Amino acid sequence: MTGASLSPAQIHNRLTLSARWILRDHRPGDDGRCRICRVVDCAAARAARGYLTRVGQPPRPR
Repeated sequence: MTGASLSPAQIHNRLTLSARWILRDHRPGDDGRCRICRVVDCAAARAARGYLTRVGQPPRPR
């Protein structure tokens, strides 16, 4: 299902779930760098945290 067949609530829920998946996958390793991107300040994790903060669901602790 995509496009006009989804309600705004369904879109919101899918974006929230996707942001949480991104944070799970892009969490820092023992050296402080993202396990996927291998950088200290991962842009994907930063964007996911920003989205969750904007919609009023603070990201879970790392």
